[in-house]
Amino acid sequence: MLKRRWFAIMALALCFTLVACSTAKAPAEAAIKAAEDALAAVRPEAAKVVPDELKAVEDALAAAKDSFQKGEYQQALTGAQDVAAKVKDLASAAAAKKDELTASWQGLSGGLPGMMNVISKRVEILSKSKKLPAGLDKEKFESAKATLATVKETWTEASDAFKTGNLADAVGKATSVKEKAVEIMNTLGMKAPAAAQK
Repeated sequence: MLKRRWFAIMALALCFTLVACSTAKAPAEAAIKAAEDALAAVRPEAAKVVPDELKAVEDALAAAKDSFQKGEYQQALTGAQDVAAKVKDLASAAAAKKDELTASWQGLSGGLPGMMNVISKRVEILSKSKKLPAGLDKEKFESAKATLATVKETWTEASDAFKTGNLADAVGKATSVKEKAVEIMNTLGMKAPAAAQK
Protein backbone atom coordinates (compact mmCIF):
# COMPACT_ATOMS: atom_id res chain seq x y z
CA MET A 1 0.00 0.00 0.00
CA LEU A 2 2.76 2.38 1.04
CA LYS A 3 4.81 1.32 -1.94
CA ARG A 4 1.89 1.96 -4.29
CA ARG A 5 1.34 5.42 -2.77
CA TRP A 6 5.04 6.21 -3.13
CA PHE A 7 4.93 5.23 -6.83
CA ALA A 8 1.86 7.39 -7.30
CA ILE A 9 3.61 10.39 -5.71
CA MET A 10 6.70 9.83 -7.87
CA ALA A 11 4.57 9.52 -11.01
CA LEU A 12 2.74 12.74 -10.11
CA ALA A 13 6.05 14.55 -9.48
CA LEU A 14 7.42 13.31 -12.79
CA CYS A 15 4.26 14.45 -14.53
CA PHE A 16 4.58 17.95 -13.02
CA THR A 17 8.24 18.06 -14.07
CA LEU A 18 7.37 17.09 -17.64
CA VAL A 19 4.59 19.67 -17.75
CA ALA A 20 6.94 22.33 -16.39
CA CYS A 21 9.58 21.36 -18.95
CA SER A 22 7.14 21.34 -21.83
CA THR A 23 5.70 24.71 -20.78
CA ALA A 24 9.24 26.16 -20.65
CA LYS A 25 10.30 24.58 -23.96
CA ALA A 26 8.11 26.71 -26.25
CA PRO A 27 9.04 30.09 -24.66
CA ALA A 28 12.72 29.10 -24.68
CA GLU A 29 12.53 28.14 -28.35
CA ALA A 30 10.77 31.40 -29.20
CA ALA A 31 13.27 33.46 -27.18
CA ILE A 32 16.22 31.80 -28.95
CA LYS A 33 14.63 32.45 -32.35
CA ALA A 34 14.01 36.10 -31.44
CA ALA A 35 17.59 36.49 -30.20
CA GLU A 36 18.93 34.92 -33.43
CA ASP A 37 16.84 37.26 -35.59
CA ALA A 38 17.88 40.32 -33.59
CA LEU A 39 21.56 39.35 -33.79
CA ALA A 40 21.33 38.67 -37.54
CA ALA A 41 20.11 42.24 -38.06
CA VAL A 42 23.13 43.84 -36.35
CA ARG A 43 25.81 41.24 -37.18
CA PRO A 44 27.06 42.71 -40.53
CA GLU A 45 27.72 46.17 -39.04
CA ALA A 46 29.02 44.85 -35.72
CA ALA A 47 31.45 42.49 -37.48
CA LYS A 48 33.10 45.47 -39.16
CA VAL A 49 33.40 47.84 -36.20
CA VAL A 50 33.06 45.88 -32.92
CA PRO A 51 34.08 42.26 -33.72
CA ASP A 52 35.11 41.40 -30.15
CA GLU A 53 31.78 42.51 -28.69
CA LEU A 54 29.98 40.56 -31.43
CA LYS A 55 31.86 37.37 -30.55
CA ALA A 56 30.85 37.70 -26.88
CA VAL A 57 27.16 37.91 -27.87
CA GLU A 58 27.49 34.99 -30.31
CA ASP A 59 29.10 32.91 -27.55
CA ALA A 60 26.21 33.75 -25.21
CA LEU A 61 23.69 32.70 -27.86
CA ALA A 62 25.58 29.44 -28.44
CA ALA A 63 25.43 28.75 -24.68
CA ALA A 64 21.65 29.32 -24.66
CA LYS A 65 21.24 26.93 -27.61
CA ASP A 66 23.41 24.37 -25.85
CA SER A 67 21.19 24.56 -22.75
CA PHE A 68 18.13 24.06 -24.97
CA GLN A 69 19.66 20.97 -26.60
CA LYS A 70 20.32 19.51 -23.14
CA GLY A 71 16.69 20.03 -22.19
CA GLU A 72 17.54 22.82 -19.72
CA TYR A 73 14.72 24.98 -21.05
CA GLN A 74 14.50 27.46 -18.21
CA GLN A 75 18.22 28.12 -18.40
CA ALA A 76 17.96 28.41 -22.20
CA LEU A 77 15.09 30.89 -21.83
CA THR A 78 17.03 33.05 -19.36
CA GLY A 79 20.13 32.87 -21.56
CA ALA A 80 18.23 33.84 -24.71
CA GLN A 81 16.56 36.78 -22.95
CA ASP A 82 20.01 37.92 -21.78
CA VAL A 83 21.27 37.67 -25.37
CA ALA A 84 18.39 39.86 -26.57
CA ALA A 85 19.45 42.56 -24.08
CA LYS A 86 23.10 42.17 -25.14
CA VAL A 87 22.11 42.58 -28.81
CA LYS A 88 20.62 46.00 -27.99
CA ASP A 89 23.89 47.00 -26.30
CA LEU A 90 25.82 45.62 -29.28
CA ALA A 91 23.76 47.70 -31.71
CA SER A 92 24.42 50.84 -29.64
CA ALA A 93 28.15 50.06 -29.41
CA ALA A 94 28.35 49.47 -33.18
CA ALA A 95 26.56 52.74 -33.93
CA ALA A 96 28.83 54.70 -31.57
CA LYS A 97 31.97 53.09 -33.00
CA LYS A 98 30.79 53.75 -36.54
CA ASP A 99 30.29 57.45 -35.72
CA GLU A 100 33.73 57.60 -34.10
CA LEU A 101 35.45 55.90 -37.07
CA THR A 102 33.56 58.07 -39.58
CA ALA A 103 34.72 61.22 -37.78
CA SER A 104 38.31 59.90 -37.74
CA TRP A 105 38.13 59.10 -41.44
CA GLN A 106 36.80 62.53 -42.31
CA GLY A 107 39.63 64.14 -40.38
CA LEU A 108 42.26 61.98 -42.07
CA SER A 109 40.84 62.06 -45.58
CA GLY A 110 40.53 65.83 -45.40
CA GLY A 111 44.28 66.37 -45.07
CA LEU A 112 46.16 63.31 -46.33
CA PRO A 113 45.68 63.70 -50.11
CA GLY A 114 47.01 67.27 -49.86
CA MET A 115 50.00 66.11 -47.81
CA MET A 116 50.86 63.41 -50.31
CA ASN A 117 50.51 65.88 -53.17
CA VAL A 118 52.96 68.29 -51.48
CA ILE A 119 55.41 65.44 -50.81
CA SER A 120 55.15 64.23 -54.43
CA LYS A 121 55.94 67.73 -55.73
CA ARG A 122 58.93 68.01 -53.39
CA VAL A 123 60.22 64.60 -54.49
CA GLU A 124 59.81 65.64 -58.14
CA ILE A 125 61.79 68.86 -57.57
CA LEU A 126 64.56 67.06 -55.67
CA SER A 127 64.75 64.33 -58.34
CA LYS A 128 65.56 67.01 -60.94
CA SER A 129 67.97 68.84 -58.67
CA LYS A 130 71.68 68.29 -59.22
CA LYS A 131 72.41 68.54 -55.53
CA LEU A 132 70.35 67.36 -52.55
CA PRO A 133 69.87 69.70 -49.58
CA ALA A 134 72.16 69.47 -46.56
CA GLY A 135 71.25 66.57 -44.27
CA LEU A 136 69.66 64.57 -47.09
CA ASP A 137 71.87 62.03 -48.83
CA LYS A 138 70.98 59.91 -51.86
CA GLU A 139 70.20 56.82 -49.77
CA LYS A 140 67.73 58.67 -47.52
CA PHE A 141 66.12 60.30 -50.54
CA GLU A 142 65.65 56.98 -52.39
CA SER A 143 64.21 55.44 -49.21
CA ALA A 144 61.75 58.34 -48.89
CA LYS A 145 60.70 57.89 -52.54
CA ALA A 146 60.12 54.16 -52.04
CA THR A 147 58.11 54.83 -48.87
CA LEU A 148 56.00 57.41 -50.72
CA ALA A 149 55.09 54.82 -53.36
CA THR A 150 54.02 52.39 -50.61
CA VAL A 151 52.06 55.15 -48.85
CA LYS A 152 50.12 55.93 -52.04
CA GLU A 153 49.20 52.25 -52.41
CA THR A 154 48.09 52.07 -48.77
CA TRP A 155 45.98 55.21 -49.24
CA THR A 156 44.22 53.60 -52.23
CA GLU A 157 43.53 50.52 -50.08
CA ALA A 158 42.19 52.74 -47.28
CA SER A 159 39.87 54.56 -49.70
CA ASP A 160 38.61 51.25 -51.09
CA ALA A 161 38.00 49.93 -47.57
CA PHE A 162 35.97 53.05 -46.75
CA LYS A 163 33.87 52.67 -49.90
CA THR A 164 32.97 49.09 -48.94
CA GLY A 165 32.01 50.21 -45.42
CA ASN A 166 35.02 48.63 -43.71
CA LEU A 167 35.63 51.70 -41.54
CA ALA A 168 38.00 50.14 -39.01
CA ASP A 169 40.33 48.93 -41.77
CA ALA A 170 40.06 52.27 -43.61
CA VAL A 171 40.96 54.31 -40.53
CA GLY A 172 43.77 51.90 -39.57
CA LYS A 173 45.36 52.18 -43.01
CA ALA A 174 44.82 55.95 -43.18
CA THR A 175 46.48 56.39 -39.78
CA SER A 176 49.46 54.41 -41.05
CA VAL A 177 49.59 56.64 -44.14
CA LYS A 178 49.61 59.75 -41.95
CA GLU A 179 52.48 58.45 -39.80
CA LYS A 180 54.56 57.46 -42.84
CA ALA A 181 53.83 60.76 -44.59
CA VAL A 182 55.09 62.69 -41.55
CA GLU A 183 58.25 60.54 -41.53
CA ILE A 184 58.86 61.27 -45.22
CA MET A 185 58.36 65.01 -44.68
CA ASN A 186 60.83 64.97 -41.80
CA THR A 187 63.37 63.06 -43.93
CA LEU A 188 62.99 65.56 -46.77
CA GLY A 189 63.36 68.51 -44.40
CA MET A 190 59.74 69.59 -44.84
CA LYS A 191 57.48 70.89 -42.08
CA ALA A 192 54.55 68.55 -41.49
CA PRO A 193 51.17 70.19 -40.77
CA ALA A 194 50.43 70.52 -37.04
CA ALA A 195 47.24 68.45 -37.39
CA ALA A 196 49.22 65.57 -38.92
CA GLN A 197 51.59 65.40 -35.97
CA LYS A 198 48.86 64.69 -33.40
